[in-house]
Amino acid sequence: MINIIAWIILGLLAGAIAKAIYPGRQGGGIFATTFLGIIGAFIGGTLVTLIQTGQFSLAGAALSIPGIFVAVLGAMIAIYVWGLINRT
Repeated sequence: MINIIAWIILGLLAGAIAKAIYPGRQGGGIFATTFLGIIGAFIGGTLVTLIQTGQFSLAGAALSIPGIFVAVLGAMIAIYVWGLINRT
């Protein structure tokens, strides 16, 4: 249960920071921001694992300063991909 709460907090932080940094206007409320941040944590964690180990495995960032940084980068990637999908 604590892990779920930590993921929600990480998602909210990462999503909010990524939306503030990323240029342009992104829609969505608090649930979209949290979901975007959680997806970003998985994207960032997976990319860091791939770079560090050379193996692809689904991993999430931890609730720490480096984890938030990785999750924000992943959330920015998610915002970009979501923008590409919605433009069609």
